[in-house]
Amino acid sequence: MANPEGDNVIVFNGEIYNFKALRRELEQKGYCFRSTSDTEVLLYLYAEKGRAMVDSLRGMYALAIWDARKRGLFLARDPYGIKPLYYADDGSCLRVASQVKALLATGAVNTEPEPAGHAGFFLWGNIPEPYTLYKSIRALPAGSYLWVDQDGRKELKAFSSVRETLVNAERASNRDSESERKEMISSALRDSVRHHLVSDVPIGLFLSSGLDSISLLALAAEEGVRIQTVTLGFEEFRGTPNDETVLAAEAARLFGAKHETVWISRQQFDDHYGKILHSMDQPSVDGVNTFFVSYAAAQCSLKVAISGLGGDELFAGYPSFSGIPRIVRTMKALHRFEFLGSSVRKLAYPLLRQMTSPKYSSILEHGTSWEGAYLLRRALFMPWELPQILDPDFAMEGLKRLRTLENLREGMEGLRSAHAKVCALESSWYMRNQLLRDSDWASMAHSLEIRVPLVDVELGRRLAPLISDELPLSKTDMLGSLRYPLPSAISKRPKTGFSTPVREWMLENHPSRTSDRGLRGWARVVYQQFCQPTRQNRPEFPGKPCKLKQVSPLAAA
Repeated sequence: MANPEGDNVIVFNGEIYNFKALRRELEQKGYCFRSTSDTEVLLYLYAEKGRAMVDSLRGMYALAIWDARKRGLFLARDPYGIKPLYYADDGSCLRVASQVKALLATGAVNTEPEPAGHAGFFLWGNIPEPYTLYKSIRALPAGSYLWVDQDGRKELKAFSSVRETLVNAERASNRDSESERKEMISSALRDSVRHHLVSDVPIGLFLSSGLDSISLLALAAEEGVRIQTVTLGFEEFRGTPNDETVLAAEAARLFGAKHETVWISRQQFDDHYGKILHSMDQPSVDGVNTFFVSYAAAQCSLKVAISGLGGDELFAGYPSFSGIPRIVRTMKALHRFEFLGSSVRKLAYPLLRQMTSPKYSSILEHGTSWEGAYLLRRALFMPWELPQILDPDFAMEGLKRLRTLENLREGMEGLRSAHAKVCALESSWYMRNQLLRDSDWASMAHSLEIRVPLVDVELGRRLAPLISDELPLSKTDMLGSLRYPLPSAISKRPKTGFSTPVREWMLENHPSRTSDRGLRGWARVVYQQFCQPTRQNRPEFPGKPCKLKQVSPLAAA
């Protein structure tokens, strides 16, 4: 879209939830609008505020604005990184896209492999920003903007971060009464849900038996919005404790939602296998569940769906919120013996690999620090394992570039509260690089827009003081914000996570590739499938051999 004068042109992906308020402000300043879209609001907001426009935005977005007067390109990405944005600069041309494969499709981007991207995948099960599989392609960091003029001069600036929000909240922290606390949480949640429900088309909701999605359903009902709910069922789980469909259907009935359960079979997985790999854009050990629930929503003719993603990061739903501080406290007394960590690991590895994940043989090596404990909690493979998987020199170069422990430490800098530290890490690593990125490619594969009311910049700012409180935020607070209590079968159900049989299905398709039946084995399969494209499953590389595999082969062992 261009403004009438043609000097500002925008390409935009996302939704701006406060665009109506911004439009009123701009109209008062004399701007005349020709449409009702949020895209036009962005054009005039840039004309009014320039690069500072990002401080006014509430939403999910990746945008590019060409400023013809200044002869430069302005790129920006939302604070949480809900929408992806990649760029490749070869010194003479800057290329920008929402997907890595779009840049590769130009045929003009250098495909030399990036060691940090390959090592990062096996370390985390995703590729940590700003890296990709290619040296020439980078992700614009979340909460950042990039200005590039026609001479190639660049200015990259971060304008928002989870860590900074939490640090500021700790500095200004005030104790509130129980009633004030409850009202603060309730008001902030309702405000976010209200903004995310604005739509020109019917809105659906991904409904599981978990508290996050059911709470969003309750809040939507309280706003008077009759929402359609969709639950994903797997034939293998029917009638088992992993079957979420029964409780989800009960919750939908309770709040008067139009409800659909879509059942997925092994045959449907096999039928979609090629599309999953093609849509993935970058390798990931997750996201297949979101692919299928998005498929289910599309089967119900939905174009927009609400997800409860982000609730565990905000309301401390992960075991990491108790487990990581416990590891650090327990291991603190052994800090003086940290130098023995690698020796202990080598001795413990043969035994632990038979009992549990072998990565826990590194507990003395890494468990005495917050960043090390988080690595133990979330890593797929530990750094010392990567030379056994990738070419050793390639793996070591990747680890050097990643600076994993240093970056984890910097992501908590200035934070005192244990909950705030874990929240910052989970939001900036697991949620951003795994959950949000997977949600984007998996939903876009079905032309579906996923909205995440619990990943909202204004909600985060309003609730940040409570994350660092002496009584930090929990799921109990989320339930307490509802006007009507949920049935005990829902409110007291233990957290189980969203289970799917797709890992087993994928590994059964490739039984000879690995003896590891868990996520680690699935990572090997995904990597091999992803980095050895064929005309069938990676049509953007028709007939071309995969160069990456020659540089970074999986170890024959």
